[in-house]
Amino acid sequence: MRFLVNCQKGGSGASWGGLTSLVRRKQVDSAHSKRLGHHQLAKELTVPHLIAIGVGSTIGAGVYILVGTVAREHSGPALTISFLIAGIAAALSAFCYAELASRCPSAGSAYHYSYICVGEGIAWLIGWALILEYTIGGATVARGISPNLALLFGGENSLPNFLARQHIPGLDIVVDPCASILVFIVTGLLCVGIKESTFAQAIVTTANVCAMIFVIVAGGYLGFKTGWTGYELPTGYFPFGVDGMLAGSATVFFAYIGFDSVASTAEEVKNPQRDLPLGIATALSICCGLYMLVSVVIVGLVPYYAMDPDTPISSAFASHGMQWAAYVITIGAVTALCSTLMGSILPQPRILMAMARDGLLPSLFSDVNKRTQVPVKSTLATGIVAATLSFFMDVSQLAGMVSVGTLLAFTMVAISVLILRYVPPDEVPLPSSLQESIDSVTLRYGRDTQVISGENPAMSTSGDSSRPLLGNKNVAVNRPVVEKQEAQATCTLNEENRRKIARWTIMLTCVGAFGLTFAASNLWLPSFSLS
Repeated sequence: MRFLVNCQKGGSGASWGGLTSLVRRKQVDSAHSKRLGHHQLAKELTVPHLIAIGVGSTIGAGVYILVGTVAREHSGPALTISFLIAGIAAALSAFCYAELASRCPSAGSAYHYSYICVGEGIAWLIGWALILEYTIGGATVARGISPNLALLFGGENSLPNFLARQHIPGLDIVVDPCASILVFIVTGLLCVGIKESTFAQAIVTTANVCAMIFVIVAGGYLGFKTGWTGYELPTGYFPFGVDGMLAGSATVFFAYIGFDSVASTAEEVKNPQRDLPLGIATALSICCGLYMLVSVVIVGLVPYYAMDPDTPISSAFASHGMQWAAYVITIGAVTALCSTLMGSILPQPRILMAMARDGLLPSLFSDVNKRTQVPVKSTLATGIVAATLSFFMDVSQLAGMVSVGTLLAFTMVAISVLILRYVPPDEVPLPSSLQESIDSVTLRYGRDTQVISGENPAMSTSGDSSRPLLGNKNVAVNRPVVEKQEAQATCTLNEENRRKIARWTIMLTCVGAFGLTFAASNLWLPSFSLS
């Protein structure tokens, strides 16, 4: 499906031209898709592919560390409830993405939805926020692979020289060749084709899920054998109170970020109206279930105050004489990082392509390869930038800013759902499939009214083809005028109430989002200045 950019009505003066361009919205117009001159992306993805992308992008190596940190500082044994609350909050955002992706199935994710529902100015900001999120996130993940990979070879400095991190004294930087090589490998896979790259991500994700299942099964066996010592504590199930449990859920919420990568592939899904909601919901459910089961097991094996904040799962098994389990957990961490790296690089070329189609970036990024049906130029540009950052820069401090971009994207997606529901369809366009359904119902209603008024539908439609299907003659239904006026007044009142609810809800959502963004910036900016 293609899209055209149309200006809002009004504001034709030259002095208002710039403001009008900021608030104009993108209109769905599949009838003019052939005029844009771009090649279509390959429609190859089904529900299993979307689940692989969602689970692989969401479950990263952070869960192998997050369990110990949150349990020690916030939740205690109630870590499972923290993961459950965070999963419910993530599900609300996921449902917003699922609704918008199924109704407006095109590349671009939150940028695309913001352009349709809010306007070009906000969409431009969201697009660059997403580019920052995926670029910095991908580079950060790539730099985290080499230390975990070195553990499989015997220690921190066990990698070969051409892969190991090297310190350059003159520039005072630490370069990471392994990270940049992995980024180029993932970029090459993404250039081959969406189906091939998704298959590779499914293999890596399966290895990660198998490692987590091993932790659950083996840890459950040890827990029943030792009596779950982590839960037999005098401090109870909520040592930090309910406030600590809620603070822990706010921290582990970022373990669920990644399902939005599924929405960026909406244009490549065979049946987006059905497959996208199923893929997003199933992927998030799998992630939430695995997180909760892992937290139940690990918190039960070791008391929360005795957990190692750096390697909580490995140390928990080592305390019960299973040192060899550290290798399985390390393999899980490496595969999790690799799948997250693919999930971080996959959406960005589609966002660049969507922005280039709309004229916000050079048309170079909108080109789609004829053979692979993949935006190869955008993918190569993304891979080069991410590889350069992962090779030269320590992006751990900038990684905190990724959370701000994610928060803004989630907020705009929620606001877009409100606008799409409460603004009439003549102001916010509908997808072609839904518009065809509405037209068919309207046509059927017109024929029914003609039968009621005594007119033959066949005779009325066999005449002049230029006449509208719903003519103005003899379509009045035999109803009292008073009833018609009451119905119209009720509809008008309901519409005004819906608009008021939408305005207040959008305002409160924006205020809450900006408040959270301001609080987050106050937390991060002092650390930047001290560094």
